[in-house]
Amino acid sequence: MRNLLHLILFLLFSSTAISQAADDTLYFSNAIKINFAQYKKESTLAFALGDLERGEFLFDSLVQNRLVGTTFDNISLKKSSGPRLRLSSVKKPLFLLTYASWCVPNQGEIPAINKLARQYGKDVKIVVLFWDRKDKMKKIARKFSGRITICYAHEYYKTDARIVAALKHTLGFPTSYFLDANRKIVDIRRCGVFKTLEKQQYQKSFDLNYNSYLEGLSTIMIKNPDADDDTK
Repeated sequence: MRNLLHLILFLLFSSTAISQAADDTLYFSNAIKINFAQYKKESTLAFALGDLERGEFLFDSLVQNRLVGTTFDNISLKKSSGPRLRLSSVKKPLFLLTYASWCVPNQGEIPAINKLARQYGKDVKIVVLFWDRKDKMKKIARKFSGRITICYAHEYYKTDARIVAALKHTLGFPTSYFLDANRKIVDIRRCGVFKTLEKQQYQKSFDLNYNSYLEGLSTIMIKNPDADDDTK
C-alpha cells in the first residue's frame, strides 16, 4: 500500500511539473505584445524622420532581447495546393518568409531563394507566406521553386485573424523568421538586400540577396555537402 501511495504521489508530482513547464513556455504571440505599443511608437517616429539606423536598432533590440528564444506559435497555414500545413508537423529547422503579391521583390531575390531551396531543402523547411487572398498571390507564387511550400493568409478569411494579428500587424513584411526544429526562434530579420540596381547588375543583386538569406539560414542549419551548386 505504501509503495502504491508513493507511486501515486510521484505521478501527481510529475504531472504537475510537466503542466507547469508547459505553462512557462513563452510563445511569440505573447512575447510580441510586451511593451509593443512603445516600440511601435518609437520605430514609426524614427522612420518618419528618416533615421533608418535608429529604426533598425529598435527592431534588432526587440528581436534579440524579447523574441529570440521564444516558441513560435503552432499555427496552421493554408497552402496554395494540398492540405493545410501545421508547423508542429515540421520536424526540422524552418525558414518562414512573409511576403505580399504587391511587394515587388528585388531582381535576383526570388532566384536566390530558389537556389537556397535546391541546396538546403533536405535540411530545412522553407515556407513563403503571402499576406494575400489565394487568387491574388497565384501569379508571383509560380516564380518560386517547387521545393518551397507556398502558403497564404488574409483578413478576408476568418480563420486567419490570429495569424494576421501576430505577424503581419506587428513586424510587418517582408520579414524572415528562422526557427529550430522545436519552433524556437533563433533569429528574425528584414528580408533580402534593398538596393536599387540597374538591370545589367542582375548578378550583383542575385549575389547580395543569396548571401543575405544564406547568413540567416546558417543560424539554423549545416550545409549539405551534396547540395546542388547551381548559380541561378
